[in-house]
Amino acid sequence: MSGGGLKGILAAAVTKGVAEARARIFGHVFNPTGQKSPHKLLRKKLIGEKVAQWYPHDIKRDDPLIMARQEQERLSKLEMLKRRGKAAPKKGQGKGAVKRKKGK
Repeated sequence: MSGGGLKGILAAAVTKGVAEARARIFGHVFNPTGQKSPHKLLRKKLIGEKVAQWYPHDIKRDDPLIMARQEQERLSKLEMLKRRGKAAPKKGQGKGAVKRKKGK
C-alpha cells in the first residue's frame, strides 16, 4: 500500500468523526449511508387540530330553520320550472325510456 491510500483512509475517518460530532452537537440524526428515514416526517408538529380550528362550525347542517328555508326555496324553484315545462321528467318518462319503448 502506498502512503496516498493511508492518507485517504485517514481523511475518510476524520470526515466521519466530524460528521458524527456535528450531528451530536446540533441534535441531528447521523445517517452516513444516506438511506431514507422517517425522522424528518416524525419530527414535524401535528397540524390536524389547527386545521380543524380554522374552519368554523357549519350552522347550516344543524339549524332546522335554515334547512327548512333551503328546502322551501328548492321546492318553489322546482314549481316554477314545472310551470314553464322545464322541470325534470318523471321517472320512466325521460329520453331513455322513450327510446326503449320505440325499440320494442
